[in-house]
Amino acid sequence: MSDAEVIVTTQGAVGCLTLNRPRALGALTAGMVRLMTDALLSWRNDRAVQAVLIDHAGERGFCAGGDIRYLADSVAVGGAAAKRFFFTEYQLNHLMFVYPKPIITVMDGITMGGGVGITLPARYRIATELTTFAMPETGIGLFPDVGGGWFLPRLHGAAGVWMALTGARLKAAGCEILGIATDVVPSASLPDLKARLIADPAAVETILTELESDPGRSAMIERHDDIDRMFCAGTVEAIADALRADGGEWALAQLNILRSKSPLSSKVALRQLQLGAAMTDFAQVMTMENRIAARLVMAPDFSEGVRAVIVEKDNQPVWAPDTLEGVTEAMVDAVFAPLPTSEEWKSL
Repeated sequence: MSDAEVIVTTQGAVGCLTLNRPRALGALTAGMVRLMTDALLSWRNDRAVQAVLIDHAGERGFCAGGDIRYLADSVAVGGAAAKRFFFTEYQLNHLMFVYPKPIITVMDGITMGGGVGITLPARYRIATELTTFAMPETGIGLFPDVGGGWFLPRLHGAAGVWMALTGARLKAAGCEILGIATDVVPSASLPDLKARLIADPAAVETILTELESDPGRSAMIERHDDIDRMFCAGTVEAIADALRADGGEWALAQLNILRSKSPLSSKVALRQLQLGAAMTDFAQVMTMENRIAARLVMAPDFSEGVRAVIVEKDNQPVWAPDTLEGVTEAMVDAVFAPLPTSEEWKSL
């Protein structure tokens, strides 16, 4: 097995990108983003490549997100590398979104944060019984980026808001119901899927249909009405009030989860989804998210979230401000403000 962080190969008429950091659950580094971007650009106009397959090595997870320790280390010395990481990661997300050839992503395991960014832009998004899908960023002082401002508000009802504010985890059935996954295939069938795809990439839909499995029932669907009713409000405070007023076991559990997240990140995430819902171009969302990332990665809550969740693991972050009421509209406005022209995001 290669020691490259992404194994880049061409097999038949399929360009293959295999994430190769199994011990880190496929967490994305700047080098991985660069390797994937370069490969996609080289294959874009190559007639010999008809489709692209993105999968992972190892058994534990597809991609658990960006390399948070790398980002935190960068923040400690000024943040330039962290900001550059987001800028180039969003270029990769956009490239995938507009890519002229079908991309097939196999989220066989943990798929969170940055892993979502290389899943949702793909034309075919395959879940398995091992899939766990989430956007948990508000728990470390960040926000559901990598196109979350485009994809989450376009999920059914208020599901996207619920996922963004609570970091709710979905299994294969929930992913399929919401359209996050286009197909569900047993993990054991993935080698067969890959072999058949390489043999005949034009037959991808037939192959997926023949290998499709029943994902079972989603626990999320049983709370569908509750999610739509309590997470539809226009402010995070109103959502919290709705959960409190309901008073049921599930609602109070969601309220406790919401209270554990960064108040600033929560308000930013809700506005991100509200603005993204009205945008008509994915590049607009990337520009917005690059502005947010440049601000939140340097805010105190990110460093504190990393300390509490990843470094010391006491899971007792002290947010600043520490209440929703303490986060003013002016604070949120500042996060969304344009960057200097030289720092504004642009597509490849």
